[in-house]
Amino acid sequence: MKLSTRGRYGLRAMIDMAQNQDKSPMATRTIAAREGLSERYLEQLMVPLKRAGLVKSVRGSQGGYILARDPRDITAGDVIRVLEGPIAPVDCVSEASPEACTRSDYCVTRTLWTKVRDSIAEVLDSYTLADLAEESRQAPPGNIRL
Repeated sequence: MKLSTRGRYGLRAMIDMAQNQDKSPMATRTIAAREGLSERYLEQLMVPLKRAGLVKSVRGSQGGYILARDPRDITAGDVIRVLEGPIAPVDCVSEASPEACTRSDYCVTRTLWTKVRDSIAEVLDSYTLADLAEESRQAPPGNIRL
């Protein structure tokens, strides 16, 4: 499983929001500038994050986005699943809807792929935005790359 820019950039934006959550709603241009992302691309990422209930939008001249839940209640896995889809190294072991496979009853590698999926999910689900924001705060400037 290879994460696309959707997952990587979306997670960066969400960590940025967690780091700056005590401030007023954040405009996508502000987040994009801090993270070195395209504002237009970030705006596209906010739509599914909002639909999934991970962020809220605030209208008006001081509007922007805020986290919909406490950063301790949003995992990296939540963000990745919204932006990338179900976690699975192969389609036949997808978290959401495993594809039917004619070999599933005797497939030697299915167990392996299931363990890979579960291991990836376990790691992603073990890190919250609060954890990642704290790690970012403690790292020397310029050393954090997602």
